[in-house]
Amino acid sequence: MAEEFAYSLRIPKDRIAVLIGTKGEGKRQLESACGTGIDVDSTEGVVTIEGKDALNLYVCREIVLAIGRGFSPELAKLLLKPDYGIEILNVKDFAKTDNDAIRLKGRVIGEDGKSRRTIEELTGIHLSVYGKTVGLIGELEELPVARKAIESLLAGQPHASVYKWLEQRRKELRKKEILGDTWQKNQSR
Repeated sequence: MAEEFAYSLRIPKDRIAVLIGTKGEGKRQLESACGTGIDVDSTEGVVTIEGKDALNLYVCREIVLAIGRGFSPELAKLLLKPDYGIEILNVKDFAKTDNDAIRLKGRVIGEDGKSRRTIEELTGIHLSVYGKTVGLIGELEELPVARKAIESLLAGQPHASVYKWLEQRRKELRKKEILGDTWQKNQSR
């Protein structure tokens, strides 16, 4: 008989309704997609995930975490793809005061969301600034690049230099895709 696994995590109470969805449809779809059972304590904000497959349990946990960090359920479900992942950066790690944290979140978002959009376009990842965190969902290959860009902005690097670095990385990636093995052999010389 297969062993039953369980995992509990807290998400903000204002994100519980997003997780559950209209008439519980979002929760049911997630349970079905992951093959898990989900129990939500809406008064405490605790979500308990149960299942027999540890990998499915982990994926479901990542999706619940993503929804809790401000992503829409549709974007969070990208984590069902094996080559997608999530990273969460805590803005407080880069801020000395609460006012610093607000200013740094503003640097990541940019005026009218321009900085956020630019990073999303140059990396292909999805970005969510929620509470004291910045969440990233994207292909595993692109996550470290996007993470470094966000960390650079949070550390005070000028936006222009971060964008320039991202554009160079994107050009390298395109070259690698077009030239394949030939490009890698030339790089190792």
